[in-house]
Amino acid sequence: MRPGSRTWLCHRVLRHSGRKGERRSLSEHDDISLIDGMYHLVRAPDRAGVGPAEHHVSHAMRGLIGARDWLTVFVLPGYAPELNAVEYLWAHVKRSLANLASVALDRLETLVRNRLKRLQYRSDTLNGFIAATALSLDLPPPSP
Repeated sequence: MRPGSRTWLCHRVLRHSGRKGERRSLSEHDDISLIDGMYHLVRAPDRAGVGPAEHHVSHAMRGLIGARDWLTVFVLPGYAPELNAVEYLWAHVKRSLANLASVALDRLETLVRNRLKRLQYRSDTLNGFIAATALSLDLPPPSP
């Protein structure tokens, strides 16, 4: 979000097929690609809250973050989903998919993409997810 502008939702959907050795989550480079895409879309300094997952706090990720002077990252405590607006977003999306457990994977992926696309245009709902965390979006003052 940028002050005075509507809140945006940027997302990537990763499909995990269950193959042995296949990555089940985004890599450091996938995360940075998403963050770079958000920056180019919004054209404003970015703040990101990330969980303590290994790839979020790895040396590679710290290097990628350090190369972007417009990016400030806050590492959220583990097991604190109430501080992560993405958890509220996924709860909202999952509620709309609750009775679709028997749907084929291709159809489910299409439905998830559709739900996320619709949320892109609902700034009030996105603002509610952010407000639910009760976290301040202001940057801390620079240290002396």
